[in-house]
Amino acid sequence: MLLDMLRGFLVGICASAPIGPILILVVQKSLSMGHKAGFVSGLGASVVDTLYASIAIFALAFAQRFLDDHRVIILIAGGLVLAVLGLSMALKDPFRKMKNNGTDVSPKDFGRAVAMALSNPGAIFVMLALFAFFGIANKSPHDWSVMPIILSVSAGSVTYWFSVSWFLSRFRDSFKMNTILWISRVTGAIIVIIGTALLGKGLFMVIFQGIPIQ
Repeated sequence: MLLDMLRGFLVGICASAPIGPILILVVQKSLSMGHKAGFVSGLGASVVDTLYASIAIFALAFAQRFLDDHRVIILIAGGLVLAVLGLSMALKDPFRKMKNNGTDVSPKDFGRAVAMALSNPGAIFVMLALFAFFGIANKSPHDWSVMPIILSVSAGSVTYWFSVSWFLSRFRDSFKMNTILWISRVTGAIIVIIGTALLGKGLFMVIFQGIPIQ
């Protein structure tokens, strides 16, 4: 069990590591508002990672069938969520709260990260692949004895985001405000592009491939 928990911890780190909207959000928050804001955003992603790890272990067949049956609506809804959140990041003043207190943390940072992570249910398959890679998926873990593994995945994810936000916040003072402003604008634009691409793919499947929205 201890070995499986260690493997679960590594799964949590590896699942969080890929560059994507969440990492971009954490980078922006850590540089503009400090370690706490970046870490809270990362915690939002960790909650969803834990949820997806649970689904991957307890409901593999159902999760795959659900994603296959509702792929179009997931692409369209997820794309819209990412595009709106990215636009908000690009247009929002990252220093608005810093003017009063540079260490303020908003629950919205957590909620924004949760929304971004939920907009990518394909991450379940990342979990499945990682479980298989580390030799966890083939142990038939379909009872509550796998809870320590799930908690280990969560711990790995939390550790990763804590480390990333802490590391980035150390360099916060070395960046000029204008540089951080541009980072905020660019990262927001990147997320808008990702969301638009997902939305476009979903609409393409509806319009040109005749796949119904369901």
